[in-house]
Amino acid sequence: MPTSVQERIRDLLTTAHEDELRSALEELQPFDLAGLLREREEHEDEQIRLLAAVAPDLAAGALEHLDYQDQYRLLDHLDEQGSRAVLTSMSSDALSDLIGAVHPRRARELLRRLPDEQRAEVQRLLEFPENTAGGRMTVDYLEAQQAWTAAQVLTHFRKVGREVEVANYVYVVDSTGRLAGVASMRDVLLADPQTPVSEIMYTQVVSVRADADQEEAARLLEQYDFVALPVVDAADRIVGVITIDDIVDVIEEEATEDIQIAGGIAPLDESYLDSSLTRLFRKRIGWLLLLFLAASFTTSILRHHAELLDQVVALAFFIPLLIGTGGNSGAQASTLVIRAMALGEVALADFVRVAWKEIRMGLTLGGAMAVATFALARAIGVPLNLGLTVAATIVLVVLVGSVLGAAFPLIGRRLGLDPAVFSAPLITTIVDATGLVIYFQVARLMLGLGR
Repeated sequence: MPTSVQERIRDLLTTAHEDELRSALEELQPFDLAGLLREREEHEDEQIRLLAAVAPDLAAGALEHLDYQDQYRLLDHLDEQGSRAVLTSMSSDALSDLIGAVHPRRARELLRRLPDEQRAEVQRLLEFPENTAGGRMTVDYLEAQQAWTAAQVLTHFRKVGREVEVANYVYVVDSTGRLAGVASMRDVLLADPQTPVSEIMYTQVVSVRADADQEEAARLLEQYDFVALPVVDAADRIVGVITIDDIVDVIEEEATEDIQIAGGIAPLDESYLDSSLTRLFRKRIGWLLLLFLAASFTTSILRHHAELLDQVVALAFFIPLLIGTGGNSGAQASTLVIRAMALGEVALADFVRVAWKEIRMGLTLGGAMAVATFALARAIGVPLNLGLTVAATIVLVVLVGSVLGAAFPLIGRRLGLDPAVFSAPLITTIVDATGLVIYFQVARLMLGLGR
């Protein structure tokens, strides 16, 4: 939004010129209006003026860009008529998300303000878990009967089109409500009016089950470059549609969650700045304690092999290098596999292929690192046998780190865990301990120690 428009609106908010304010606001996009609402956060009366001055559909679109508590607060402070108008203009999926996020008493109040038909739609959406395709779908789509002609489809669209969120496609159902095909609105418009829609529609429909994870819907939309994806129940009856804008939100949420887990933080339910110190402490302390306990095994391993370090003090010089390199190789492998799983490139059935690939890659990387490690050892004057010991160890450590880093996310998925749990901090900690065990065992064997 141009700065000049923002400044004009700010100036108008200080006056009583409602007509001029309404005129300045009517060309705004919902995102721009949401930005103005955030900017006036400390002036609630001005926020209400902004919402009251625009059309209900623009106000509804702007609210969808705000967090749920702000949405409820502003709707609650609008007058009853204005609140009802905005709520009625909100999409069914946005309403279900809002009602599912606020306190039950507030949810009941919002539902009370909805028309009966819209209330029933929202309550139906609330039956699906939040992170499923059903929980993300909208019920505002265009449905046609298989026996209809193109003319009948267009007549129906003129009747309900203003309430439809997805107007690109016509979802064709048979007499039992099963999804029989999909036709593009363009093809319907260009067809002869008397052509049956069954001759226009595409019957090889890509759909997603309502109880499928929202990430599955995101993957399908990305793979097929659709702007919307039909959602069906167990009997293949269409129950809703997921749109690309819903999936953009899913991708952002899932990416944020994975990044936070990968950093050793339980996912936040709100933005970082809005999270209290108490909430941040609870989200972070659990992982820190878990990693602390895992890292304590490293201390135990060092104490158990203290006699080796007493015999060859130089062994200690290479501990940070070895465990650091092993942890890094594991983190690389886990990052690659986790991302490949998120994109649908790798599944549980690919476990053997992934393991074999990382065995070869681990040996290749380990060999390259062994040459560098041996050269370093000789450069700092380490005896030949110790240099060979460290070089042999780094091959094994990189190999084990790569295989474990790739395998753990797949094992986690098999156990029903989020693969992102097996991210860099946890993989590094596990590989650190494993690397020390390998190092000391190789030293015993190659240097003849501890016998």
